[in-house]
Amino acid sequence: MSGVLRIIGAGAKAALAASFLWLAACAADQTGALIAPATPLPVETPRIVGEERGSERDHVRLVAAFGGEYRAPEVQRLLNEVTARLVAATERPNESYQVTILNSPTVNAFALPSGRLYVTRGLLALANDMSEIAAVLAHEIAHVTLRHAHARAELALNSALVSRVVADVLNDAVAGAMILDQARFKIAGFSRAQELEADQAGVRTLARAGYDPYAAVRFLNSLARSGALSVSAADAQKTSADMLASHPSTPDRIALALQAARRIAAPGLGRDDREAYLSAIDGIAYGDNPGDGIVRGRRFVHPRLGIAFEAPEGIALENTSKAVIGASADGSRRLLFDAIDVSDGQTLEGVLLSSWRDAVAPESVRPLIVNGRRAVVASAQGQSWRFQLGAVQVGDTVYRLVLASRGERDDLESAFRTTLESVRQLAPEEARIVKPLRIQVVTAAPGDTVEVLAARMVVANRAVDRFLVLNGLERHDRLDPGRRYKLIVE
Repeated sequence: MSGVLRIIGAGAKAALAASFLWLAACAADQTGALIAPATPLPVETPRIVGEERGSERDHVRLVAAFGGEYRAPEVQRLLNEVTARLVAATERPNESYQVTILNSPTVNAFALPSGRLYVTRGLLALANDMSEIAAVLAHEIAHVTLRHAHARAELALNSALVSRVVADVLNDAVAGAMILDQARFKIAGFSRAQELEADQAGVRTLARAGYDPYAAVRFLNSLARSGALSVSAADAQKTSADMLASHPSTPDRIALALQAARRIAAPGLGRDDREAYLSAIDGIAYGDNPGDGIVRGRRFVHPRLGIAFEAPEGIALENTSKAVIGASADGSRRLLFDAIDVSDGQTLEGVLLSSWRDAVAPESVRPLIVNGRRAVVASAQGQSWRFQLGAVQVGDTVYRLVLASRGERDDLESAFRTTLESVRQLAPEEARIVKPLRIQVVTAAPGDTVEVLAARMVVANRAVDRFLVLNGLERHDRLDPGRRYKLIVE
């Protein structure tokens, strides 16, 4: 949750989306990320092939808009090496490319027509070997070599677009939060046909470079399973029709990538460099930056805003760039927690009522004191959902809490009151001890099971499912003693 949030109309959202159509984002999950300060590239940053292209200034501003650059020297070295191998295997081996790791927890990768390639640390955490990363990069390189950016006609406008769009992001926290909220918005620049063409070309390049051609299938499968684990996955599916207007569904991409791989070779051929890759990503950051708010079980803690609360039993939380959202396993309960703007002279009652469009029962609106702080609560009734609403002022910020239920006999009011009473201001010492999560690579011992290793992970919910997805395993798979696996730890 990025801080004070405003309601933005559909027109503004559409304008922002249109501004970003020149980017090629080919993978996304539902986790948000906040804007980090611009991080200039060091002079010693390696160049893959040939002379550098594009504007360094535009690159730096673009990186800043997507979380800043994440420094992982060993991973960067491997990315440089695999990119060089892939470029040499393309039909344009003299093209120049440079890879940047973005400090974002989202699973994402994209390319600029200039040859700039970008992968997030969230994507690095999800991949299980170097061939999967090579598959992602080969897909992005294909977009460039196939001249998908309107046959490079947009190159003349590229600098102006970067300047305008990134200026919007960096100067408007609301716009930045909207763009980076992957649960609601996916950057889409290429048509369905172009995406599939890049998939096919990418698999061919992957094989020519000596990597396992089935790696694209594995990664796309992990991508689909990762998205399904999100608390907001159900909401994302509601908007998928808009995304699929320009992008093929992941199952379609998996099926076609599998066909392309089968035309090249049988499974088991090609390098994957799994051990080198796992060694390189051991210790990289995972999930949200603690300064942007973190989820620990049912607790949400935001050190920078100095706020914390605890969700009701059975509610799994997820931190996005716009709000903290939550849901029960069966979807019968939903939670929303965010910060809202207060106009000069506006009362807490006015804040709550103006931020909620459904009918609020007038007799339910009442002020109260929560942990010594002013608050207002109310209730509302939708067609099939009941809502408990609250606004509480902590310092200079007003936070909104909404708990919804579609269970007729659900004790919604009691659960809501307990959650509202848990909203509190963090002491400075509490904020300082919040630690980021990271990837830890461990070796399975004899007797270790999926359940045993999953129990060691620090995750909000569904530890076994997350362990399986993180390691590219299926339900029926058993661990191999001596083989290394990824965990999420503090």
